Amino acid sequence: MPTPPLPALPPLTGLILAGGRGTRLGGVDKGLVELHGRPLVEYVLERLRPQTGAILINANRHHERYAAYGVPVIPDLEGGFAGPLAGIAAGLATARTDWVVVVPCDCPLLPSDLVARLWQARCTAEADVAVAQAAGRLQPVFALVPVTARAELERRLRAGERKVEAWLKAQRLAIADFSDEAEAFVNVNTEEERRALEARLVSFPRPLL
Repeated sequence: MPTPPLPALPPLTGLILAGGRGTRLGGVDKGLVELHGRPLVEYVLERLRPQTGAILINANRHHERYAAYGVPVIPDLEGGFAGPLAGIAAGLATARTDWVVVVPCDCPLLPSDLVARLWQARCTAEADVAVAQAAGRLQPVFALVPVTARAELERRLRAGERKVEAWLKAQRLAIADFSDEAEAFVNVNTEEERRALEARLVSFPRPLL
């Protein structure tokens, strides 16, 4: 019996998480850290835009800088830099589509087929949420999440939950294997990592944008 076709990819909102403290980079806003003279968030936007309809940026400072990219900028629902879960909750509360794909602001090589593969994994497993896996581990801030998860997420935040992976594992979870694109998930947490990635991009074997 032939395998039934997957449901068509629905309208989605891309959510770029840029609301963190950037502690390991000395407290700087990671989305605005530059690689070859361009902020990290620009690379992420250019990778994500062809894969989604609407895009939101979750940021808790420098709103005017992010708004200059022509997308809505939303803060956490509550102040205090509560972490990526709070940013996801803000995105789910704001999105006007049934699905949100979450990515961080500091991963300039994110896969050009991220959304399609997350959707395929979700549909194949008949799951509620899909998350990427690469380099032998989950990549919890690369996830496809329904807006219907908002209420349960907000409940967990009120209860003190701050770990994205713990929240994801409490859902019916599908895993999208990106072991063939592990380098696409390299991110920037320290100045040393920024310099190393900048050096690698000079000779990266595929187009950056």
